[in-house]
Amino acid sequence: MMRLFHVSDVHFGREDVAAVAWFEALVQAERPDAVIMTGDLTMRARRREFEAGLGWLQRLGVPVTVEVGNHDLPYFNPIDQFFRPYHRMHAIERMVERPLDLPGVAIVPLVTTARAQWRWNWSKGKVSKGALAQTLALVADVPKDRLVFIACHHPLIEGKTEASAHTHRGAEALAALAAAGVHAVLTGHVHDPFDIAHVIDGNPIRMIGAGTLSERTRTTPPSFNEIRVDGAKFDVVVRAMDGKPDELLPRERAE
Repeated sequence: MMRLFHVSDVHFGREDVAAVAWFEALVQAERPDAVIMTGDLTMRARRREFEAGLGWLQRLGVPVTVEVGNHDLPYFNPIDQFFRPYHRMHAIERMVERPLDLPGVAIVPLVTTARAQWRWNWSKGKVSKGALAQTLALVADVPKDRLVFIACHHPLIEGKTEASAHTHRGAEALAALAAAGVHAVLTGHVHDPFDIAHVIDGNPIRMIGAGTLSERTRTTPPSFNEIRVDGAKFDVVVRAMDGKPDELLPRERAE
């Protein structure tokens, strides 16, 4: 059985120090096949926050892919925001939007952040035509006997969570990914876990969200998802830092 740790929204600068250490200890003790980090590694995209996040990721000692979250863009520095939005990520660039080719599973990135949008709240998600085309091209190259998981920061459509993503062109992207044979989309942003099964034009696809390891929890204590893959089947277990037994995340069906 393959085990993937799906973690999100650590927000270095506002991280829960105990939760970050707890996750690191679990990775080192249990050695999952990979860690998928779906964005918001930092709180304000400061250099020291990226340095702290890099050190943490390097210590994990397993394959890691990192998506860019809205908090990882320098919104408070207009010059950096528009002309070099990713320059502070150079220390972790080999992990950023890195496809992972694992036995039986392919992890493919999708960018859902934007340096600017034609709406007031730039923290919300956006899937550009170029980003979707790039992801679909990568999916097309995956051998047909693999499970395909997309990793991105924003939920493409809303789940049953307090926070929202309002991802522009997200529903269109989800339909295209389902038609391409993608099995699940792994996301963060909303700080609460979920697993929702959709069927779009006869094509099944799951939206899976992870919680947070930051101080900015909502309805769930600090947590991450463990995705357990057994052949063509996979389940999601929420592992929360509350002393309770690990919980199989119920798979809801979209209405």
